[in-house]
Amino acid sequence: MIVRIMGEGQVRLGDSHFAELNKLDDELLEEMESGDEEGFRRTLGTLLDAVRRLGTPLPDDALEPSELILPSPDASLDEVREMLGDDGLIPG
Repeated sequence: MIVRIMGEGQVRLGDSHFAELNKLDDELLEEMESGDEEGFRRTLGTLLDAVRRLGTPLPDDALEPSELILPSPDASLDEVREMLGDDGLIPG
């Protein structure tokens, strides 16, 4: 799957990594619902770091369609809330 982190670029991420990412996504959703800004910041950073660590960066000149778009590390709670689907940021 091709994943884009807004403002950074794209990575190719194997399906086998989505269990770990979904766990972080669930934590992020809980923190957002409770208004825990500090927890939200920490978990968003951990989620994006995991995508960077587990994924293979695509070249800057590659223009692959992104199947998943994640917010930038400095996105606000409200900006991330607007990106949420029924399952959070990551479907599944």
